[in-house]
Amino acid sequence: MTTSPAPTRHFDLRRLYTAAALIPAVYLIIVHLAPWALTLLLIAVGSIALLELYRLSFQSRLNYALVGVGLAVFVLTVAQSHLSLPLPELLLGGAFALVLTALVVDASSAYRWKDPLLALFGVLYVGIPLSTVVSARSLPSGAFLVLFLAVVTWASDAGAYYAGTLWGKHPLMPSISPKKTYEGLLGGLVGAVAAALLAQLWFASELSWTDAVALGILLTLTGLVGDLFESAIKRRAGVKDSGGILPGHGGMLDRIDSLLFTAPTFYYYVVYVRGLLPTL
Repeated sequence: MTTSPAPTRHFDLRRLYTAAALIPAVYLIIVHLAPWALTLLLIAVGSIALLELYRLSFQSRLNYALVGVGLAVFVLTVAQSHLSLPLPELLLGGAFALVLTALVVDASSAYRWKDPLLALFGVLYVGIPLSTVVSARSLPSGAFLVLFLAVVTWASDAGAYYAGTLWGKHPLMPSISPKKTYEGLLGGLVGAVAAALLAQLWFASELSWTDAVALGILLTLTGLVGDLFESAIKRRAGVKDSGGILPGHGGMLDRIDSLLFTAPTFYYYVVYVRGLLPTL
């Protein structure tokens, strides 16, 4: 009786090459350039991710006028933290503009109510979380806090990917994401907590070591929810990746899906638990 060989586990080296190219540039923008540079980066990254989301959501009935309005509302949503625009009024006005666009462009469409809601969902799903990154940048030592967020989120993703690839045997939620495993989750927790503690010692002195441990755990768990949430969207659309702009990572939405949940978690933690307030 012969036994079949164990499946070969291998890493996608393109992930390393992409990370090696992007990490120094992101570090430079976060730490060494003016805050508006980070805002522009988030607008660019978020616009690509939002277009990918709209492609998945609307598929063959993509309404370019509706997408254009959605992108405009998204840009204002991210910029509002930098420009001190009133967010509630902005979102209400954006929702009205989306509904009006849907009615004017194709009043007979069976999707005239569903489509603007999908467009608004995209703004809320991508725009609001990214706006909290801009808000975090305005806090005392905001550049290093944003760097902390980026490092811990990346370490959690990397730890989960490599631990899951090497040792993953027990599926976490196979109906949504077959490759997610409990071993990957543990690897993500270890990577995030270790990175958070090192970051706290190195550059994030505004946070205590207990903050670092708590945030390492919180960002891993919320990042996992973000990953699974996007996986559910892709499964519903019947695709593996949201796009192909980043070799080894898929689309831009695939790359920032965790950040969309870790960013607001981090911002509200440092503001309401740690008590850091924006500088006037």
